[in-house]
Amino acid sequence: MSEKKPNVGKVFLNGIITENPTFRLVLGTCPTLAVTTSAINGLGMGAAATFVLLGSNIVISALRKIIPDKVRIPAFIVVICMFVTIIQLVMQAYLPSLYESLGIFLPLIVVNCIILGRAEAFASKNPVIASAFDGLGMGIGFTLALTLIGCIRELLGNGSVFGINLLGAGYQPMLLMILPAGGFLVFGLLLGIINALTNRKKGDAK
Repeated sequence: MSEKKPNVGKVFLNGIITENPTFRLVLGTCPTLAVTTSAINGLGMGAAATFVLLGSNIVISALRKIIPDKVRIPAFIVVICMFVTIIQLVMQAYLPSLYESLGIFLPLIVVNCIILGRAEAFASKNPVIASAFDGLGMGIGFTLALTLIGCIRELLGNGSVFGINLLGAGYQPMLLMILPAGGFLVFGLLLGIINALTNRKKGDAK
């Protein structure tokens, strides 16, 4: 019996819009709140998670018929650890300042529920190409969300975005925005706005 192939375009957009891991599924909240004190931190964490998602989804999908069901979770974690180690070494060698900024949250990608969740829910049940698009879509969705939060927090907290001063020397920074409370505030407001827009769209559709 042939394996049903998912629509890769739909799978890709699913992670960016319909099931955005940050704004729709509310997954990976810990790094979302912790590292988004600046836009570059959000982009860096999102890019690292995208690399791990893409690589682990491809490998797990390719090995899905070989990995025994009883040890699938430990096997998934080993695969994820491999890609996390690769991205750690690359960032430590070529982006040391970003590596230091992300700190403990970079190795903690191993236990990020987005990564393991996609391995279990999608990659272990679908072909390699579809799994690659799923990982890429989820990763881009996560990256966009973290970068957006980082941009808002950095703009209000420092008057800059990606280190570029946009509000001038006269701007009085809202230091709350780069503190943990600011992360919760921005994240909550964005969730509320996105939920309101989604509900409004559903109402218009009816």
